[in-house]
Amino acid sequence: MSTKRAGVFDVEDDLDVSGFKPQATERPKVASEQVKAVSEAAQFLSREPRPEQMPSGSIKREPRRHRTGRNIQLNIKARSEAIEAFYAIADERGWVLGETFEHAIEALQRDLATRG
Repeated sequence: MSTKRAGVFDVEDDLDVSGFKPQATERPKVASEQVKAVSEAAQFLSREPRPEQMPSGSIKREPRRHRTGRNIQLNIKARSEAIEAFYAIADERGWVLGETFEHAIEALQRDLATRG
């Protein structure tokens, strides 16, 4: 038994691989309806999320894209009620989310200053 490990690129013998060729057979095309019928019969579960699998409180919203010069992102976790209230204020006032956040910070600073 040899204690020397064989190298990956060391070729001591000529290895003839000429007998290995890709299979020439083509797979038959299958209609998507047929695939769906077979998967349903086999009780295959789709990988696409169902609405009941979405996180609680998550609501699909329209994208909000505005050019405002705000380019720093803040990601926070909050309760669903707080997020809904935040969006409601932004929608009611016609503010973008960054502007709503800035107004909220200003209001909090004023409130803390008056409490002293």
